[in-house]
Amino acid sequence: MKRAVKTTLLLLTVAIIGTGLYLYNAFLAKVAVPEGLGSYIVKIPTPSTFEEVVTLLKAHDFIQDEQVFRVLADRMAYERDPMRPGRFELQPGWNHIELIRHLRNGPQAPVNVVLHNERLIEEVAGKVAGFLEQDSLAFLNLMQNEVYLDSIGYTPETLMSLFIPNTYEFYWNTVPEAFMDRMIKEHDRFWKQKDRQAKAAKKEMTPAEVYTLASIVERETLVSSEKPRMAGVYLNRLRIGMPLQADPTAVFARRDFSTPRVTDYHTKFDSPYNTYLYAGLPPGPISMASISSIDAVLNAEGHEYLYFCAKGDGSGLHSFARTLSAHNRNAAIYRENLRKRGLR
Repeated sequence: MKRAVKTTLLLLTVAIIGTGLYLYNAFLAKVAVPEGLGSYIVKIPTPSTFEEVVTLLKAHDFIQDEQVFRVLADRMAYERDPMRPGRFELQPGWNHIELIRHLRNGPQAPVNVVLHNERLIEEVAGKVAGFLEQDSLAFLNLMQNEVYLDSIGYTPETLMSLFIPNTYEFYWNTVPEAFMDRMIKEHDRFWKQKDRQAKAAKKEMTPAEVYTLASIVERETLVSSEKPRMAGVYLNRLRIGMPLQADPTAVFARRDFSTPRVTDYHTKFDSPYNTYLYAGLPPGPISMASISSIDAVLNAEGHEYLYFCAKGDGSGLHSFARTLSAHNRNAAIYRENLRKRGLR
């Protein structure tokens, strides 16, 4: 009798150990996320069902045993719909429990949204959508909603001045409204730095007006060192009521951004953005303005120049003049330089 009991206990112990080893191998030791995958980023869209997430993980080889994953998902209450959306970075070697814990409660892997030199709001929407989950139409619809724009103090013409070119960290599933809220905070933070708001007020300009002029400077020269002098030219013209006659504004008016040179086709086109026809600043920016261009306007060089002309020597620099006759001489030098370089 005693021997039978001992045998039974022994068999029971072996069974328990065997079951424990099976469960350990199935749930803990068995790798879910293998080594050697091309990417360890998974994006779970908004909204997603549990079945859609399983399909997504299998398609990227992030689960090696679907049955084990499903059992654990049920035990860990991960199978409830809708699933938590986001962009997640997984680690090779994770078991199913580690994988589920991360998808359920772990941090998202952020993305860097880069805003640089977009010309149109449509381009801004497209650029942002290239980094975030929502498509460009979702961002554009909000950016063109005049009721919304009025609520944040902008118009369709001035909205571009909200965006300060930089690299911003976002969660992939950030919605358009949250994106714009962040841009407002970044804009306000930027203008509070380095006395920028005070400098704009001293020039009797709003930040949006400074940005608009900066966008013209941005498109006139690629040489940052001459931006403050160029900004000074435009400020001098504004002060005396002289038309800015800025080529980039005429190009913007025509939306002819690929043109190699500005002609009457551009300068005679009737548009409030055409500063050949209308004095003062255009209704809003003609482009995203870099920080260097914004600061060039705020810290513009004081001088008496009213004109500038490209040198045409390949340097990208400009010649500045106080009088029209001096400007005409610079223009003649420009044409001669182009001729020497076989460009005219």
